[in-house]
Amino acid sequence: MTMNDIRGFTKTSTADDVLAGIDLAGKRAVVTGAASGIGVETARALARAGAEVTIAVRNTVKGREVADDIAASVPGTSPAVRVAELHLDDIASVDAFVAAWSGPLHILVNNAGIMDTPLAYTSAGWESQLATNHLGHFALATGLHDALVEAGSARVVSVASSGHGSSPFHFEDPFFVRRDYTPNLGYGQSKTANVLFAVEAQRRWGGEGVTANALMPGGIWTGLQKHWDPELLATLKRDAVDLVKTTEQGASTSVLLATAPELEGYGGRYFEDNREARVVPEIYDVVYGVLPWAVDPEAAARLWDVSTALVDAERVRLGLVAAR
Repeated sequence: MTMNDIRGFTKTSTADDVLAGIDLAGKRAVVTGAASGIGVETARALARAGAEVTIAVRNTVKGREVADDIAASVPGTSPAVRVAELHLDDIASVDAFVAAWSGPLHILVNNAGIMDTPLAYTSAGWESQLATNHLGHFALATGLHDALVEAGSARVVSVASSGHGSSPFHFEDPFFVRRDYTPNLGYGQSKTANVLFAVEAQRRWGGEGVTANALMPGGIWTGLQKHWDPELLATLKRDAVDLVKTTEQGASTSVLLATAPELEGYGGRYFEDNREARVVPEIYDVVYGVLPWAVDPEAAARLWDVSTALVDAERVRLGLVAAR
């Protein structure tokens, strides 16, 4: 079974279209990176549908501006939109966010990310794209596991990318210590990790009422492309119009995975344009399809174990927990 047609939603559907008729009153959601791009529209749509939304952001000043804008854009009663500081490349920050959370969590959208950045390392020695895009979100989701289970029927949404097609996960050298680094390889590996996370989260947590899926939001011009060559970016903006979505359209698949009744218990998959993607030997039409290495259950289980070991070791290094 695949989910190729959910209520007729398509590439041009918006987040509000997906949520039409859905009441999220009493539901609590966390959206990371919701100070810009599709994160803003994901949080806005969830709030409009009645959810209590926490936007987890690096820049809380910008986050409060976004929260105020969301509140102003919703007619009637102001939605509950909270702002919390979160630095995904710093496990101490992730753990502080988790420690401050209490009660159930119905929706976790792992949306934040960086893209095609020059080679950089965190204080833990982790390559920055893998640290931010995967390891920080892994620590966040596993830290919030009990809150997700408490919700009774929770969704975890992992925002990935067709960029996963540029690289599998390199278990032998994930941080580019021995192999040459290029920005797209670092990004691709981190996006493959995002999909593998959803595969294994579903296997581990599905029986506890947690549904986890990954997605490609589509081609959307946001701040993610700030490291691209300006001439290339200008050319693409001129010539690739048919591939591009608005941020409201780009947020739709995230919101679909977070709320669609049809997807209850249906997880460990990769979606695009509000439908399940085909497993293909290579990305086609620039942005479509999911490669076998991103949905390989053996790689997913191995990555979970590797990620757990890395995060646990970093907690010991920071003195957050005692060494065993």
